[in-house]
Amino acid sequence: MHKLPTIVIQFDNEIESKALPYFRGAVIASLEKKDILFHNHDEDKLRYAYPLIQYKRIHKKAAVMGIGKGIEVISQLLTAHDFNYQIGNEMVEMRIEAVNAYDNEIVLIEDAAHRYRLQNWLPLNSSNYAQYQNSESLVERIQILERVLIGNILSFLKGIDIHLEEQLIVHVTDITGQRAVTYKKVRLMAFDIEFKTNIQLPQYIGIGKNASIGCGVLTKITN
Repeated sequence: MHKLPTIVIQFDNEIESKALPYFRGAVIASLEKKDILFHNHDEDKLRYAYPLIQYKRIHKKAAVMGIGKGIEVISQLLTAHDFNYQIGNEMVEMRIEAVNAYDNEIVLIEDAAHRYRLQNWLPLNSSNYAQYQNSESLVERIQILERVLIGNILSFLKGIDIHLEEQLIVHVTDITGQRAVTYKKVRLMAFDIEFKTNIQLPQYIGIGKNASIGCGVLTKITN
């Protein structure tokens, strides 16, 4: 079993998913000290690692999440005095609604009993998109998504320095949404899915591509 603290700063302002990159830029611009974890850039170089500060849309409202070491620097945001953010062409007065801290346990069990919902997930690149489109059955397509999802979860675990010795099990149980989206002028396919797994994961973490700006947001399904 591993412990992973997270913190979610929830604003009282509604935001559209397409505005999250502008929200991220506005948050970064408002900070006097711009720690690399806020933007994942070191001068002209990218930080190729799991993002420990993420910008999200939770219950239709803007939020910033700190994960593990990201919590140590997110206090810079909490101590900021100016929450007037330029989001796109609009100046918005942001209001903090709540700050919630979680002490999460990441643990494997024998059965795939943990149920999750994954929204706005981007599993397909140029190579596996062709494979997905050319698959003749829903079973084959689900198997592709399961393989990608396993890889995405393992990448998240590696990013927080957790390495599994046991096998990770994932079963996609439903595809609840599927649509084309554009990111940096590239057309991608976004999925909303439900799945079962044998690992307990933290609420609201981002999984997969563009996890730092609201893609692949994970929520628990409770009975």
